[in-house]
Amino acid sequence: MISNFVKYARNRVEKRMRYGRLVAEIQSLTPRDLADIGADRGEMLRHAYLDVYGQ
Repeated sequence: MISNFVKYARNRVEKRMRYGRLVAEIQSLTPRDLADIGADRGEMLRHAYLDVYGQ
């Protein structure tokens, strides 16, 4: 039971760290960068969330 909790907690921390890195990378893009690649920041953040946490 304790090992399940530790696995769960570790998984949550890893997901949060991964999501934080993705958000930081997306936020570092300038409006020009986004225009060059034809991307929308909000859409990219939504996809990052779905990629890490699922639906």
